[in-house]
Amino acid sequence: MCGVAVKRTIKIHVAGQHYVLRSDADEGYVQSLADSVNARINALKGSRQVATQSDVVLAALKLADELEHERQLRTNLRTQARTHVQRMLDHLSLSVPAAA
Repeated sequence: MCGVAVKRTIKIHVAGQHYVLRSDADEGYVQSLADSVNARINALKGSRQVATQSDVVLAALKLADELEHERQLRTNLRTQARTHVQRMLDHLSLSVPAAA
């Protein structure tokens, strides 16, 4: 389809609630995200049958915290990579005589 994103309807179940989403993402991928959220919520609710709003909010905060840590890690790795590349370029420029 020439790179055009096709929106499809995807049904998921999160914290005891059914949701219908429109997305161009793969249905399996979206379902895996819902499963991940449900796993977090289930870990928080323990033996209780029904998740509370607090469980859902805490799960969201935990996921947001992990995302922020990953973003910081990515930023730090990019900075380290740039520093190493610059050092290598500096070393190479000192090793190679300048063209006349």
